[in-house]
Amino acid sequence: QLQLVESGGGLVQPGGSLRLSCSASGYTLAGRGVGWFRQAPGKEREGVSSTDPSGQYTNYIDSVKGRFTISRNHGEGTVSLQMNNLQPEDTAVYYCAAGAYLGNGLGPRGYDNWGQGTQVTVSS
Repeated sequence: QLQLVESGGGLVQPGGSLRLSCSASGYTLAGRGVGWFRQAPGKEREGVSSTDPSGQYTNYIDSVKGRFTISRNHGEGTVSLQMNNLQPEDTAVYYCAAGAYLGNGLGPRGYDNWGQGTQVTVSS
């Protein structure tokens, strides 16, 4: 079982940027589908972005298209989520998940490893 660790969360003003990183302690994320999910208080968890094992295919929910970019660092075996033009509605705990890449990768099915999450707060 992989132990996933997210990093890079924090407090940022609207319009600001953050870069989240997902790593697997002692392992690489190469060869695994990876998804980023978020859960805001009182809301259900939603898939935000995903990448297939090769990094060739990526997906995003409509609300973050053009602002978020998921990418693989093949040398480090990590996956990042660059988040630009952050808005208050992006405030949530962000989780990364790794496992089988099913469909567009934005659903939880197939992911059998999850991180503990990192808080992202967008506020002035």
